[in-house]
Amino acid sequence: MTNQRGNPRTPLKVKLKLEHPLHGEMMVTTRDISDCGVYILLDQAHSLLKVGEQVQGQVQGLPMEAPILRMEVIRVETLGVGLRFLGE
Repeated sequence: MTNQRGNPRTPLKVKLKLEHPLHGEMMVTTRDISDCGVYILLDQAHSLLKVGEQVQGQVQGLPMEAPILRMEVIRVETLGVGLRFLGE
């Protein structure tokens, strides 16, 4: 399968702390990242996140505290969710 998206995705597996206004804090794992967003692995994604919702995320396990990023849910699949990075 070829990647036909405008921004190439790079495989990246890291822990991400996700903050959702309704569901609170969730620890998830990323699958890949691009300039525009990140794909996270999330069981029961359809029952937790909806397209258009905004969340905040912070990479975990780094030697220093990572920035907190605002993201929007753009795709929900059975095993995961596509998130788009939002500007400041």
